[in-house]
Amino acid sequence: MVAVDRDRDEAHPIPNLGESLLPLAAIFGPNASGKSNVLAALSWLRSAVRDSLVRWDDKIPVEPFAFTQSLASSEFVVAAVVSGVRFEYVVELDQQAVRYEGLFHYPEKKRRRIFEREGLEFTLQRGLGRLSGTRELLTDRVLALSIARRFDEPVVSDFARYLLNIQVLGQGLEDPAKLAPEDRAQALALLRMADLGIDDVVIERLEGRQKVRLMHRTAEGAMPLDFEAESEGTRTWFRLIGPVLGALKEGSLVLFDELDGSLHPTLSMHLIRLFHERATNPKGAQLVFTSYDTSLLNHLNRDEVWLTEKLEDGATRLGALAEFAGERVRKSQNLEKAYLHGRFGALPHVDRTEMLRALGLVG
Repeated sequence: MVAVDRDRDEAHPIPNLGESLLPLAAIFGPNASGKSNVLAALSWLRSAVRDSLVRWDDKIPVEPFAFTQSLASSEFVVAAVVSGVRFEYVVELDQQAVRYEGLFHYPEKKRRRIFEREGLEFTLQRGLGRLSGTRELLTDRVLALSIARRFDEPVVSDFARYLLNIQVLGQGLEDPAKLAPEDRAQALALLRMADLGIDDVVIERLEGRQKVRLMHRTAEGAMPLDFEAESEGTRTWFRLIGPVLGALKEGSLVLFDELDGSLHPTLSMHLIRLFHERATNPKGAQLVFTSYDTSLLNHLNRDEVWLTEKLEDGATRLGALAEFAGERVRKSQNLEKAYLHGRFGALPHVDRTEMLRALGLVG
């Protein structure tokens, strides 16, 4: 999410990095090309840091590549800016053990090790002695980061908090009642902005459970409707409000699989604008989403578009738009038109011959 075109408001300069970072990355590609797996990898790593210390007793729940007999390990690498400093986290593991793990940072543009482990051999940066207890709790099936974050050493806990604060939307959205009280006015403003005919939200506690009702404008005044009776699009929009407002407030990362799955393109466009505009996103929160809705390309810059395609061996190739185009994409190019005309590849290949033959329509 490093900006190619820095001379625009959406790009957030990071002095220590010497680059500007983008608030958006949109991933397009054919069905089964691996778009969702890009987000699933980050989501899995977030869960791993949260759960490995308490849940990885018998085996590590990593999913190996499906289309191979090889028992090769899986590797995850995350580079992120936290409080203006670049961090890099690397972990290699299989279902039996963590083979390698390392956390590094660049406080003065030079890579420095915070900790590193090869199997159970644990090495710690000097001056971080309070993290030495990590070594005593380390096992083959526990991430060092899961342990070290509990010692409240900022250089580790701040990065771990960044990972744990990643919001994952799409399948299994957040519970609709989870919204900070101080965000109520902003949440209602987003509901009204979507022009869903909703003016208020009523949350009732019944037998220890919360019941959500949305108040609709009608000819007879405000009328409540149970949340379960709302349209799928309304439920999706309402559910994403809490996580999105939280991300904008904290400057954190949101992952949204199939943004266009339940939302009208106009609502998707409004969501993109919330992250694009400095007024609503002053802390540089980021949104990474997958979509089939090519109309959204009209609201994205050339360096905000990523494409996937499935290779012959079943693996996924993920690349920036310019990599697929084979040359630097012009700033003024109509991205939607070029994409639909196959200019960048990453389109489904539809061959109707076999179907027509099966129907007896061709010889």
